[in-house]
Amino acid sequence: MTSELLGRALVEEATKKSGLIWVKAPGAAARTLWHVWHEGAACVVGGGPGEQPLPPGLADGDTAEVTVRSKDKGGRLVTWPARVVEPAPGTERWEAAVGELKGKRLNAPDGEAMTGRWARECRVLRLEPAGPPAPLPDGSLAEAPLPTPVTTRHPLPAGLPRLLLKRRRRP
Repeated sequence: MTSELLGRALVEEATKKSGLIWVKAPGAAARTLWHVWHEGAACVVGGGPGEQPLPPGLADGDTAEVTVRSKDKGGRLVTWPARVVEPAPGTERWEAAVGELKGKRLNAPDGEAMTGRWARECRVLRLEPAGPPAPLPDGSLAEAPLPTPVTTRHPLPAGLPRLLLKRRRRP
């Protein structure tokens, strides 16, 4: 009983303080999502134009795995199982979650109209803890980055090392 309460407290405090979580649906790669902690669950919005992409396969009633990072060091603090709940737009639970999310959404293109856009085009999900936190793994859980057509790697200009290492002459 005590370890269960401590585990729940760890999940809640770590998730409240972290700005980002990794969410992994069964059979899909984990995605980094911004969230808010509200009424015992991590609430996220996404899946529509101009919002963060949600992991494929997250549906109401399914399970997911949530990994919480440290806000200052960026390392993994805790991983916990979650039950996915998708409240219907306009319901009391949806309005409460959106009220919290709206306050944390930075640089919204449509300002106050974003809640209407979220109701029409996006998904608001509650990730509710569904069990004790998982034990920390022994090895690395590093995964290859998701494929993307974007590339920024180019050869260095030939004269750059000379410019960087050039010593200034003193008068």
